[in-house]
Amino acid sequence: MSEHLQWDSALSFIFAMIGAAVGLGNIWRFSYVLYSNGGGSFFIPYFCAIAIMGIPFLILEYGIGFSFKDSFSKILNKIDKRFEYVAWMLVLFAFIVTIYYLVILSWDMVYFLSSFTFSWGSDTIGFFTNTVGGGSDFANAGVLLIYTTICVVLLWIALWFISHKDVDEGIGRVSKILIPALFIMMAIIVVYAITLPGHMIGIDALLRPNWKMLLDINIWLAACGQIIFSLSMGQAIALTYASYLPENSRLTDNVLVVVAANSFFEIFTAFGVFSILGFMALHSGMAMSKLVSEGTSLVFVVFPMIFNIMGPVGRVLAPLFFLAILFAGITSALGFFEPMLSSTSSKFNFSRSKTATILSIIGCCFSILLTTGISSYLIGIIDTFVNQFGILLLIAVQCVIFAWFYNLDNIIPILNEHGHLKVGKTWKFIIKYLLPILIFAIWIYGIYDLFMSSALFEIIVDVIIIVGVLVSSIVLTRIKPKNNEN
Repeated sequence: MSEHLQWDSALSFIFAMIGAAVGLGNIWRFSYVLYSNGGGSFFIPYFCAIAIMGIPFLILEYGIGFSFKDSFSKILNKIDKRFEYVAWMLVLFAFIVTIYYLVILSWDMVYFLSSFTFSWGSDTIGFFTNTVGGGSDFANAGVLLIYTTICVVLLWIALWFISHKDVDEGIGRVSKILIPALFIMMAIIVVYAITLPGHMIGIDALLRPNWKMLLDINIWLAACGQIIFSLSMGQAIALTYASYLPENSRLTDNVLVVVAANSFFEIFTAFGVFSILGFMALHSGMAMSKLVSEGTSLVFVVFPMIFNIMGPVGRVLAPLFFLAILFAGITSALGFFEPMLSSTSSKFNFSRSKTATILSIIGCCFSILLTTGISSYLIGIIDTFVNQFGILLLIAVQCVIFAWFYNLDNIIPILNEHGHLKVGKTWKFIIKYLLPILIFAIWIYGIYDLFMSSALFEIIVDVIIIVGVLVSSIVLTRIKPKNNEN
């Protein structure tokens, strides 16, 4: 790369990392995982997963990125030239996440704009299926959801505008605005939610512990899975962002700040989500179990239904809610985009601006292909496969590469130099033995579940993705770049 990239301060890095970690999953996934995996008792495996997986692996990523100060693909190439294939596979998977993530954000953007007039009406399921996210009817595969398409293009323009600038002027500056704004908006929503009649119905349902479930291995695997994706572990985001850190950075301290902020946000948000669901349960007489759902159904079907019955307050809460999701999503999308941007720019000696432009055009074209009448069905397939197969496997492979093919003793002094949290033999044991075993176990479990429940069309989509990623990673590894920037 022709320019040296660096955050102007640790604060820019921390806000960017919090932005990458705090995303859609914190708002619509965590509360469901908590509710369906033992309620209050789930916090035991949750915090164990943070201590055993989240913190140790993020420390590793920070240490590697900070030590090499290079792109992910070049770092793995320096460890062993053969590992560059692995690097490109991971950043390509992260780029695919960016592509469909912006489509989901475009749904939210449509809802944000609709929230001023409540144009979703009383049939919230029909509005989502017919206007925003489509369904699983292949007869609608050729129909373009025009509002979603327009919002996708606008979001890609926004992503390009932020990413084509130097990291501090773009990602750093935007994160320092959006993350405080996000926390303030979510605080307003949650504080109001816990004043609603029936809020304790929701909170009780959320936190009621089921201690027997702690004996179920699936609960522990669910906690590990939540931490992996909540903290964006092993997706080259933390490693890439850490490579831009200035000297004398407190690496381990930064890890603790980011992990604490991420956990606080998703736990705090869960109280708000379930308080609102409790209000709906009281108002409608429906059981909590019938209202609780994961992901798009909760946010784009159940919540608009609730805002409809809230009266004037719903008119304020709805735009605030969808705007908060938009802010959380944009900062996460910047994180998913950065590893591909950094690695491509570094490999081909392109300027950051040129690389961002090329990748944004490519990404936008693919995103538009996902805005048809089967948008939500297709994205569900891609999301499940990319996360359960691709990213999880490559996180485990990274563990093996960094622990067994790179001398961890090289980065321990760097990690311990300025941080208050010191690492040593216990940390090395976790990285070398415990983490690879745990992540491979989660991967095997996920793959079994994935292929046992997949229809033929879903398997075809999965095969197309893996072939595309493998071929692209081979091409990107073997191609010889020009020495001078074009």
